[in-house]
Amino acid sequence: MREILRAAFVIARRDFTAIIFSKSFILFLIGPLLPVVFGVAFGTIGDRMANDSMRPVVAVALSAAESKALDAAHRRLDARGVPDLRRYPASSYPQALLAGKGQGVIAVLSGTLARPVLTGRRGDVDQMRGDLSLLISVARAGTTLPDTRIATRIVAESTGSDRQSRLLTGRAAQVILFMLTMLLAGMVLSNMVEEKTNKIIEVLAAAVPVDAIFLGKLLAMLAMSFVGIAVWATTALVGYLLLFGSTVHSPEPAVGWPMFVMLGVLYFTMAYTLLGSLFIGIGAQASTVREVQTISMPITMGQVLIFFFASFSVDRMGQTPEVIAAIFPFSSPFAMIARAAQSDALLPHVLALCWQALWVAVIIRIGVRLFRRNVLKSGTGEKRRGIFSRALVSIGLSRT
Repeated sequence: MREILRAAFVIARRDFTAIIFSKSFILFLIGPLLPVVFGVAFGTIGDRMANDSMRPVVAVALSAAESKALDAAHRRLDARGVPDLRRYPASSYPQALLAGKGQGVIAVLSGTLARPVLTGRRGDVDQMRGDLSLLISVARAGTTLPDTRIATRIVAESTGSDRQSRLLTGRAAQVILFMLTMLLAGMVLSNMVEEKTNKIIEVLAAAVPVDAIFLGKLLAMLAMSFVGIAVWATTALVGYLLLFGSTVHSPEPAVGWPMFVMLGVLYFTMAYTLLGSLFIGIGAQASTVREVQTISMPITMGQVLIFFFASFSVDRMGQTPEVIAAIFPFSSPFAMIARAAQSDALLPHVLALCWQALWVAVIIRIGVRLFRRNVLKSGTGEKRRGIFSRALVSIGLSRT
């Protein structure tokens, strides 16, 4: 075991260095940031358009006194969902206002406050009738409508509010964990194909145990993933502080933020290594990139179904679905990170992490056996060790 771990760290250092110092790694870091930047930019533009140019405008063709009362009611309600009001002379013809170019109104309120008439297309009229009815009622009541002042009492704790906020924290952590795992673990599939094509895998298999090859490559990709996550998280935090000028205030999970973050890192490691060990075992059987792409689709769909099942069990802690999701190895990290947001018990997390690590070892062992039988097929490695000894010394995997 000691020799396997030593060889695994050598391979991990070799692969990690090759990935980090490659030009494609810069594109890998920038790639996920571009959709976020464009999403924020277009979201801001779209929100501004929705609040300004796309906000419906209703023409008010009432008398001066009634238009003034309606404006006062609009200010009093201060309802953002209520359409904007634009005053016109009471003698204005509604159809002319709707047909006029440059007016920008989608409906016309005419008549009197006692007998209002709303003119417009059926869909627009049905959509705005309720809001305008409330406005008119407040305008007609005027000062006779009492302005009720509500006394408030602030408390430090609320069980119902805490439960809802922790549910939201658990679901958000699940989504982040799933997105990062699916984004990063898929690259392990094609990792073995390249080295099988240029015969490097034969050199490695002759030098070290195959278990060390699988484990080393998995550790290298995991380390590369943490580098990417650190860059993305730092960029997101700096961008948020520059835009909003304050730190994020999120509902506190049951175990507290320091422990929750540490468990998040551990469960991401487990989710990544579980899926990555499955990917590297399956990818090792493929001989071309096309086969890898064909294999990846059903695995991805299966993982999406597993995530939906884990998400379904978030608000059913202690019930059968949540227990099954916590036991099943591939859904266990997602179920347990949600449990950490809702329960402060730490012993279940220790058991879950040990259980998941056991399954990582089992999956790697199965993948190694299949690789030896289907790819290497025969040979003990001793014969190869003599053939490739010079190559081993040159890449630093064997002692002279």
